[in-house]
Amino acid sequence: MSIKQTSNQHTPMMQQYLRIKADHPDTLVFYRMGDFYELFFDDAKKAAQILDITLTQRGQSAGEPIPMAGIPYHAAEGYIAKLLRHSESVAICEQIGDPATSKGPVDRKVVRIVTPGTVTDEALLEDRKDNLLVALHVADSKFGIAALDVTSGRFVLQQLDSADTMLSEIERLDPAELLVSEDIALLQALKQRKGICKRPPWHFEPDSARQLVLNQFNTHDLSGFGCENMPIAIAAAGCLLQYVKDTQQSALPHIQGIRVENNSEGIQLDAASRRNLELDTHPTGELRYTLFGVLDKTVTAMGSRCLRRWINRPLRDQAILQNRYSAIESLLSERLLDAVRNQLNAVGDIERISSRIALKSARPRDLIVLRNTLAVLPTLQPLLSNTDSPELMRLAKQLTEQPELSELLQRAIIDNPPVLIRDGGVIAPGYHAELDELRNLSRNADQFLLDMEEREKAATGISGLKVNYNRVHGYYIEVSRLHAEKVPAHYHRKQTLKGVERYITEELKTFEDKVLSAKEKSLAFEKSLYDQLLNKLGESLIDLQQCAQGLAELDVLAAFAERAETLNLTRPQLTDKPGIDIEGGRHPVVEQVSDIPFVANDLKLSPQRRMLIITGPNMGGKSTYMRQAALIVLIAHIGCYVPAKAATIGPVDKIFTRIGASDDLAGGRSTFMVEMSETANILHNATEQSLILMDEIGRGTSTFDGLSLAWACADHLAKVTKAYTLFATHYFELTTLADEQKPIHNVHLDAMEYGDKIVFLHAVKEGPASQSYGLQVASLAGVPATVIDKAKLKLQHLENNTYYQNQTESGNQQLDLFATQECHPAVCLIEELDPDNLSPRQALDTLYRLKKMVE
Repeated sequence: MSIKQTSNQHTPMMQQYLRIKADHPDTLVFYRMGDFYELFFDDAKKAAQILDITLTQRGQSAGEPIPMAGIPYHAAEGYIAKLLRHSESVAICEQIGDPATSKGPVDRKVVRIVTPGTVTDEALLEDRKDNLLVALHVADSKFGIAALDVTSGRFVLQQLDSADTMLSEIERLDPAELLVSEDIALLQALKQRKGICKRPPWHFEPDSARQLVLNQFNTHDLSGFGCENMPIAIAAAGCLLQYVKDTQQSALPHIQGIRVENNSEGIQLDAASRRNLELDTHPTGELRYTLFGVLDKTVTAMGSRCLRRWINRPLRDQAILQNRYSAIESLLSERLLDAVRNQLNAVGDIERISSRIALKSARPRDLIVLRNTLAVLPTLQPLLSNTDSPELMRLAKQLTEQPELSELLQRAIIDNPPVLIRDGGVIAPGYHAELDELRNLSRNADQFLLDMEEREKAATGISGLKVNYNRVHGYYIEVSRLHAEKVPAHYHRKQTLKGVERYITEELKTFEDKVLSAKEKSLAFEKSLYDQLLNKLGESLIDLQQCAQGLAELDVLAAFAERAETLNLTRPQLTDKPGIDIEGGRHPVVEQVSDIPFVANDLKLSPQRRMLIITGPNMGGKSTYMRQAALIVLIAHIGCYVPAKAATIGPVDKIFTRIGASDDLAGGRSTFMVEMSETANILHNATEQSLILMDEIGRGTSTFDGLSLAWACADHLAKVTKAYTLFATHYFELTTLADEQKPIHNVHLDAMEYGDKIVFLHAVKEGPASQSYGLQVASLAGVPATVIDKAKLKLQHLENNTYYQNQTESGNQQLDLFATQECHPAVCLIEELDPDNLSPRQALDTLYRLKKMVE
């Protein structure tokens, strides 16, 4: 509905609303009216649909009914959370004027804007997942990424050279909200993301963006942060900072620095590989089917978020990883694990609480959690200081005790405060004398009323007289009309009700003014003291943030130690020598969710053994074997022990996977197109130090095309790329590559037939598989027996067809589509004939010979 903002046909209140809405056209405006937030026009229609609330029409404006939808203000958090999950933003518009003195509509203004990427309220956030706001800027064929977690102040920059790398990073960061310029053409992969927010191009203007960043950190240049020569990333950072300031309506003191991330620091995984390896998400939504779900035994929310970051960005720095291994070893060997985890159980999410303190939005119970967490440090720090682990000793120094803050919080806040400061009763007695005096005045009111009631009863002789108070009419003396003649002359009538009269006296009026003033002053003064307390805590913000980071990392290391002990994990060996040698490797997720014992397998890759062609039946374990190799390498590079008897891992720079088949309907791509796009990405970007998993390449097209593509891809990876490659296939023709190229070797997943059934042994053996067991697997899947029987007849016919040649040398009962086809005698005879030189008798004899050959 189009409404003219300046139209005099609208009521004064609607004119006010429309002025506010004009400043926030793409945001749902929660317009405060009494005890409700109201939405109007298109906002009301959208919110009613998303929130499943009633859409009404009340009154008229400009001659048309006004669509309305409302929610109670005290229950707004739940509704806002649902809107945020639908990538909607909300502008909170509060009454700032005094209704008693306002002429016309009470003054209102937007006091806060809540967006998916800038929300900080605990009730609106997922505890165990980062909530990132990301800005993307494109210029000169380069990509600048700025990522900020408003709830922690963690601020990261990257400048990338390729679209593929940029998409991979966006997938890794998984932002709740992505800021982009209105004038850039989004790639198809980005268009499908939720939370895209388009900003004016001038918000990415390099000079003004740079100045915003300099102002934030109060520096003359950005050399100290390592991003002086990253103008495209700085442009993204400037847009992001401006957006956060606009939405928070406040300064951002908790953003204390900016860190540059370099792709060479970690093992790179593209978007497809992250999905295929199911690191922290699964198609079913079940976390227990993911690597994160298996490893996450952290006891704090900030530890869980830290673990997610580590899993999604495995590191290559061996020094950092060795320190993490040593920390795990110390926690186990020195029997510190239980003691450390017991202390961590008392730790709260002070990472997010610190940010709310900085933004002045921390609630009283946040401060109790902070107080309890600070109380843990004096016990936890000595536990870590006396170990042999350099990493644990580093964390001990980071967990700086804060005795002054602990003492301040102990004095300032009661043990069980109300949820909101506006309710009062948060500041502890004895903290401030003036507040105690104001409170005493309010608390003594009840006794004053009782004393006055007894005096007035005695003075008037009215035994039923009552002195009371209510919020609407204040203090009053209530007398039954039966005793109206006994009412003294100095009683002034205040209110008449059925059967009773209410009066007030000068004494009661004076007391009322004093008490009500004391209550208002008490609440206002308590709010002032609370703000001062937040300011005092904010002075120690850097120490609190470092403490939170140390506690989070300690929690992850303790979880790693628990997993190592419980799941029988082994410390891996990292080496500069090329190769991957895994003895008794296991898939960490499949092992935990499977009802049958897991069969461990070895893996050996080296410069002389760079590619394994993996054959075997469907469901035989090929994909599990491949994925477990990638996961073991990844787990080792987050600093955790690995599910293997032993593992020695050389340099790995990237992990690529091409596994599974799915359409990209929204992107207009078929299954085969998706497969080929992912394959192309691998062939273009893999190096000699990459680990590649290729599963069933070429299955999405015709047999000859698919086999040809699979063969060419394998050949290219072996000869040109020379990466460590696990290449699973049902094309047995590819097994001949091992005879042609020394770095290629054949392995297979073992299985055996038992009657018409198949038994999967899940053991990896050298050499190619003898057959694919396709019909047996189909039978196991429940394909009707009649269909299986027909398939057997067709298979027998194909295998006996002399147009094809069986691979007799290897004993494979598989059609060799690349074998040279021998000429059938009848065809050879026809090719040799010269019809022009045949007599009628010779032609007839030849016809009989051909018929006999065919028979």
